Amino acid sequence: MSGEWIDISVPLHNGMVHWPGDVPFQRTRVESIDQGAEANVSEIRASAHIGTHVDGPIHYLNTGAGTDAMPISATVGRARVIAIHDEGSIQIGELEGGRLAKGERVLFKTKNSERCWKTTEFQETFVHIPRETAHYLAERQIQTVGVDYLSVGAFQSDGAETHRLLLASGIWIIEGLNLARVEPGEYELVCLPLKIEGSDGAPARAVLRKLVL
Repeated sequence: MSGEWIDISVPLHNGMVHWPGDVPFQRTRVESIDQGAEANVSEIRASAHIGTHVDGPIHYLNTGAGTDAMPISATVGRARVIAIHDEGSIQIGELEGGRLAKGERVLFKTKNSERCWKTTEFQETFVHIPRETAHYLAERQIQTVGVDYLSVGAFQSDGAETHRLLLASGIWIIEGLNLARVEPGEYELVCLPLKIEGSDGAPARAVLRKLVL
């Protein structure tokens, strides 16, 4: 048996937080029934890394695959939500007792979920995966890792290296999750990015359902 589905996606809306330098999300109504059109039609403009999204290897590896090459099994199936208590970064010490195994899908719940999504201002300091932990996850051959802010790596330090380490190891990355309503434990995950050919990233809708063992 399983519980109810929990939406862990960040809603896309005008004025939402985005990575500095990226194109912000903008939805414009270009046809309106109120103005005599037959239908309401919107135009959308944004970075491929807006809100909840998946990174493809080509994001940091120039010869890597795009998000459209991601196997469905990478982000659909059993996943583990792990609570991180360190307020600065995801440290190996908090993961060692969890016995991470090859092929696991792991989502890290940090203070980001409670703090960072409550403002439209980008937070330069957030809980992230440092390079040492990225090595640790790669050694254990994790299949997928998810974080609850806009990057697996830090803003001002080793963000690029963390991305490269994970992507080069075949680990798929989900960024921009909101896990505020999710308790640590085992879940069924469904997270499907838009199928954009050759893209370095793609917005996604992500949901969890608690596994009742």
